[in-house]
Amino acid sequence: MSKGEETRQAILHCATQLASVHGLDGISVGGLASAMDMSKSGVFAHFRSKEALDVAVLEYVRDRFLTDTLLPSFKAKRGLARIHALRDRMVDWMHADWLPGGCPMLPAGFELDDKPGAARDIVVAAQRDLLSAIAQSARIAVDEGELDPQLDVEQFAFEVHGAILASHQAMRLRRDPRATERFRRAVDRVIDDARLR
Repeated sequence: MSKGEETRQAILHCATQLASVHGLDGISVGGLASAMDMSKSGVFAHFRSKEALDVAVLEYVRDRFLTDTLLPSFKAKRGLARIHALRDRMVDWMHADWLPGGCPMLPAGFELDDKPGAARDIVVAAQRDLLSAIAQSARIAVDEGELDPQLDVEQFAFEVHGAILASHQAMRLRRDPRATERFRRAVDRVIDDARLR
């Protein structure tokens, strides 16, 4: 990795941490330059615009989520073990030390829901990928004979995703000390409802 790319990655890491706490609207080239002890022009040279910075941050988060959460969970045994692995990896992601305010994708979904553009497109695609991964895991569990063959896997994914959103609010907004436990119980209830009877 070149020196320029190392610097860009360091800026992205710092920007992601700021977005984790303050949202995308809370990051500025000047604020990032100050946090990185760089000049504004030095930061600007890597991204050229606030929109490009936002897009790069969201791509960075998406890629880290893929490597830290989705791909490792798909190494688990096919079926329910994989869904449990995904649930547990999601808990790890929610508590990742490098994201002091939680995953920036969640507040970005609210910030950008009515703002067309490249940043919104990344959030939409990332949500679709997550829903698809959950639905595919459920479909595999159906094929393995562990879940009901009549299961609506898209509804299953929707409910698990709902638990993710609810737990983020419980954890970050309400500071509910039982948020993680509630998330696990919610996902387990969705799984239990989907089991063969």
